[in-house]
Amino acid sequence: MTVLIVTHSHDNTAPRDVAHAVAARGQRAYRFDTDLFPTHLRLTLDERGEGHLSGPEGVLDLAEVTSVWYRRNGTGTRIPREMAPQLRQPSVEESRRVVSGMLAARRVFQLDALEEVRRAEHKPLQLELAGTLGLEVPRTLTTNDPEAVRAFAASCPGGVVTKMMTSFAVYGERGEEQVVFTTPLHPEDLENLEGLDLCPMTFQERIAKAMELRVTVVGEQVMAASIDSQALPRAREDWRREGVTLAGAWQPYLLPESIRTRVLRLMDLLRLNYGAIDFIVTPEGRHVFLEVNPSGEFLWLTHSPGMPITDALADVLTGRSARRRGHGSSQAG
Repeated sequence: MTVLIVTHSHDNTAPRDVAHAVAARGQRAYRFDTDLFPTHLRLTLDERGEGHLSGPEGVLDLAEVTSVWYRRNGTGTRIPREMAPQLRQPSVEESRRVVSGMLAARRVFQLDALEEVRRAEHKPLQLELAGTLGLEVPRTLTTNDPEAVRAFAASCPGGVVTKMMTSFAVYGERGEEQVVFTTPLHPEDLENLEGLDLCPMTFQERIAKAMELRVTVVGEQVMAASIDSQALPRAREDWRREGVTLAGAWQPYLLPESIRTRVLRLMDLLRLNYGAIDFIVTPEGRHVFLEVNPSGEFLWLTHSPGMPITDALADVLTGRSARRRGHGSSQAG
């Protein structure tokens, strides 16, 4: 019985921690660092989808896999960038298709299946489903039309913030990462929207905050933590700007039962066993849904406020805790 952990070699310690927890439950954990494929790791598949993985973790007979934790994917990133683009691009794509095909052929529980993760990542789908379930969502506009943005801003007396649907980042000449955070839209910005011709953006009404929540769902377990994002000026629109400073300030939060029930129903509709969900709590106590991260980070929450997410993941992967039936694999039991 083996849990296959799908990640990459530059991931944080979460895969290692979950692997240790899986081992403590008497099962093997095999780490598949996808960035090592195809250059440093060997994968063979036959017509039944069976075969072997061979790499730094040793050899794994795929028939031994009883569950999969899909966390990160860096397949093909070590294929030499010096290759001609017309050769490198199809090599990366072929490698990714082999990995996704191998995962699709696993008739075991997956947390979560790659196709379900990709579907659930769509922010318009998340907002539409959350709204139909009775969760409050911000008024939202996604567009490349400057005039539509100006009209939307005029209809939002509390102001507007801008954000991206992806983990959008800009890289400098030395490879340094500059993340595009949620940012307030100022009146002067409305006069300079030509960049939308090259890249659409998402605009939302600005919601007043008392605090922000990170709600982590693992199977049937719902764990909520809060942060006073208004304590630091740079964190007021996006707490991630001060993520390191605020790392030790997260507190356990008792989620209202009505919100908890809707969160689990949303996970059902998204066909997910795992999700990291962001909420705003307004000064009046309203809970406003922002988004679900199907493979969202959680490690800092295991330190402060000490949430048992690692154990919850290990329990679900080894079948000790309830799984959301029918989701995450073609054979969810």
